[in-house]
Amino acid sequence: MNWKSAEYSGWGRVLKAQGELARPERVSALGALDAAPAIGNRRSYGDACLNGGGRAVDLTRLDRILEFDDKSGVLHVEAGITVGEIARIYAPSGWLPSVMPGTGFATVGGCIANDVHGKNHHNAGSFGQFVDEITLLQGTKTRKITAERNADLFKATIGGLGQTGTIVSARIRLLPCKGDLMTVTERRAENFDEFLSLLDTSEATYTVGWIDATARGASLGRGILEEGETGYGLVPPAKKSKTVPFNAPGFALSAPIVRMFNQAYFRRVPERGRTSVKPINDFFFPLDKILDWNKLYGKRGFHQFQCVVPLEAAEKLREMLEKIAHSGLASPLAVLKRMGPGRGGYMSFPMEGYTLAVDFPNRGQVASLIGRLEEMTEDAGGRIYLAKDSLATPKRVRASYPEHSKFVAAVAKADPDGALATDLVRRLKLREAL
Repeated sequence: MNWKSAEYSGWGRVLKAQGELARPERVSALGALDAAPAIGNRRSYGDACLNGGGRAVDLTRLDRILEFDDKSGVLHVEAGITVGEIARIYAPSGWLPSVMPGTGFATVGGCIANDVHGKNHHNAGSFGQFVDEITLLQGTKTRKITAERNADLFKATIGGLGQTGTIVSARIRLLPCKGDLMTVTERRAENFDEFLSLLDTSEATYTVGWIDATARGASLGRGILEEGETGYGLVPPAKKSKTVPFNAPGFALSAPIVRMFNQAYFRRVPERGRTSVKPINDFFFPLDKILDWNKLYGKRGFHQFQCVVPLEAAEKLREMLEKIAHSGLASPLAVLKRMGPGRGGYMSFPMEGYTLAVDFPNRGQVASLIGRLEEMTEDAGGRIYLAKDSLATPKRVRASYPEHSKFVAAVAKADPDGALATDLVRRLKLREAL
C-alpha cells in the first residue's frame, strides 16, 4: 500500500492538514498499514478528520455491501459506503437507513464515529442506536464488538471519533419505509415562539426547520418547518446536480445579499403552507444537489456553530438568535430542530432539547461571535457538536459531555499509544481527564 503526501481539509475548509494518505481497496490491505486515524468523505466541518503532520487512512473505497436480511432489515456493510447509496439501493424495496444526516455523502464509518442524528431524532434517536455490531481493527487484529458483549468499548466507539480502532464494517438496522418518495408539508413560522410551538406539536416522522438568522424584532426566529413522510407513487424526476466550479467572491454572502435571499426564501412558502411530493434525496439531502457547495463561502472557508440546549433553556436560543441577527455575519444556512433523548455513546452529541446550527463565512469577528455562542450554550447546560466544531476550547467541551471520563478510560485501553488521535482530539484534549 502506497502512502501519498496530500493537503486536505474538512468540509468547512478553514482548517487544513498536510500529511500522508493511503486508500486501501480491500479490508485485507488494512492490516499491512501502520495504525493511523481513519477518514471517509470528510464531511465533518472542522478538524475531526485531520491528522496534520501524520498519516490517515481513507476508507472510501471500502464500500461494499456484505449481506442483507430482508426480513429483519439488518444490513452488513463496509465502513466506506455512504448513507445516500444505501438509501438509493434499498428505498425502492421499502427500507431506509434508520437515521440519516443532512448529507448522503456521509459514510457509515463516519456516521458511527460521530453518532449522527437526522430529521427523525425526536422520535427515533441517533445513528448509533441502530448499530448491532461493529468490526474494529485494533493494530493488526480485528474484533467484532456489540453492546451486549463489549458494552464499554461499544459506547466509546459510537460517537468516539475513531479513537478505539478503525471501523472496518458494521451491521446496521434499516427502517421500513413506505416507498422512495416523500410527502412534504411546509409551514411558515412568523417568529421564534411560533416556530417552537410548531416543533413541539408536530406529529410527523421527519421534521426540520430552516430559520432566518438575519430576522430581527417581531420577526426574530421566523422560518419554515418541513414535515415529511415516506410514501409510494410516481417519483418526480430528480434534478441534475450542479457544481460550484470556483470559490465565490467575498461579497456573494455580504449581509445585504443574505438578508434579501432570506426574505425571498421565507416568502416562497404561502402563508397557508403547502404540500408537495419529492424524491427522497431532495428532502433528506437538499444541499447534495449542489456539489462542492462549500465553495460558496470563498477560499477562506466557513465555520458552523451547532449546539443543543435543554427544552427549558429555549430562551437562551432566543438570545443567541438576537446576537447572530445583529452581527450581520450569518449565512442563509441555518437550521432549528427538536431533539429527543436518544444517544448511542459516551461522546454522542444529542440530548433532549432544541438544536440550532448556523453557518458563518470565515471573516471579520466570526471567531469571537462563535466563542460567545459557545459560552451561552455552556450557561444553558447544553453542548456543541464536535463534528461541526473548529473553534471550541478543551474545558468547555469536555465539561458538557458527562460521560467523558468513561470515554477516556476506554480509549486508553483500546489505543494506549495514541496512534489514532486526530487534530480535533489533540486540540480539545479529548483523551485527557478533566
